[in-house]
Amino acid sequence: MSSDKQQDSLNLADLGSALSAEDRAGLVDALKNKLQSLAGKHTDVLETLSTTVRKRVEVLREIQSQHDELEAKFFEERAALEAKYQKLYEPLYTKRYEIVNGVVEVEGIKDESPEETEKGVPGFWLTAMKANEVLTEEIQERDEEALKYLKDIKWCRIEDPKGFKLEFFFNPNPFFKNAVLTKTCHMIDEDEPILEKVIRTEIEWFPGKCLTQKILKKKPKKGSENAKPITKTEDCESFT
Repeated sequence: MSSDKQQDSLNLADLGSALSAEDRAGLVDALKNKLQSLAGKHTDVLETLSTTVRKRVEVLREIQSQHDELEAKFFEERAALEAKYQKLYEPLYTKRYEIVNGVVEVEGIKDESPEETEKGVPGFWLTAMKANEVLTEEIQERDEEALKYLKDIKWCRIEDPKGFKLEFFFNPNPFFKNAVLTKTCHMIDEDEPILEKVIRTEIEWFPGKCLTQKILKKKPKKGSENAKPITKTEDCESFT
C-alpha cells in the first residue's frame, strides 16, 4: 500500500511495539556518546578535569561497556523470543482469517435464518484500521470501497536491511488486479529509528479505477468550438 507522504505511518499496533525497544536503545546510545565525548573523543575536556573526576569518568565508561554487552544479549534473546512467539501466533491468525472470511463458522451459531447469505465479518479490516488513530488519518473516503475487499494483513520484521514488511491480501475486486499488495519499510537505527525507504507493490489498476488520481471535468468557455467538457487528471492522497 502507499501514500505520497515521505514518512509513512504504518501501521498497526504491531509497529509501535516493534519499535519501543529501539527507542530505548537510542536513549542509551545518546548517553554512551556523551561519555565517549568526555573520555575519548575530546581529550582536551579530560585535561580540564581533576584527577579524581577523570577516574570517575573512566569508571562510568566501564559501566557503559558492561551495559553494551548486556544490551547486545538483550537484542539477541529478543529476536529468538519473537521468532518463538510468531510461531505460536500463527494458529490464532489462521483461525481469525477463517472466521473473518467465512471459511468456518463459530460454535453456537445455528442456521435459524435460511435466507441469511452473509458470511464471516464483512469489512473487518477496514473497521479495524479506521479504529486505529494513526491509520484512520491515512484512509481517504474514496479508499473505503476498495479496502472492503481486504481479507487479511500480515506483518513481519526484516533484518537485512532492518525494518518490517506488511502484506495486504485482497479478494477479487473491481479496482485492481493484484491479489497481494506489499509495503516494505527500511529503517535507519542510529540515535532513533527513522523511516529511510518504502518499497511498494506496483498496483495494476483497472481502467478508470485508480484511487491515486482523480479526473476533473470543466465546462468549455462560452464561444469555444469544442463543446465537450475539458477533462484533467490530478494526483490525490490515497491509502493505496
